[in-house]
Amino acid sequence: QVQLQESGPGLVKPSQTLSLTCTVSGGSITTSGYYWNWIRQPPGKGLEWMGAIAYDGSIYYRPSLKSRTSISRDTSKNQLSLQLSSVTPEDTAIYVCNAFYSLHVYWGQGTQVTVSS
Repeated sequence: QVQLQESGPGLVKPSQTLSLTCTVSGGSITTSGYYWNWIRQPPGKGLEWMGAIAYDGSIYYRPSLKSRTSISRDTSKNQLSLQLSSVTPEDTAIYVCNAFYSLHVYWGQGTQVTVSS
């Protein structure tokens, strides 16, 4: 059973860069067929897909966030990373990583990030 755990600062100042890590256990992030996603949910709004990194290292971004988003991975640590630059209070959200594999979806528990001075 794949398990995902997000970690990172809960409070980020405006204009700074938000950095989060998703640690994966129970499976390798390089296993063929897996797609690892970053998703967020602002307060009172729906889920927003931010981007993904595939098992082969291919990276995909939401077009509207592409200029501010960077997704990477550390295969030695079995971790994914998300960086979102130039944050504003509108980036306040619960940030979640998940994995798609065939018909299965695995979710992390999410982490609250607040952008405030």
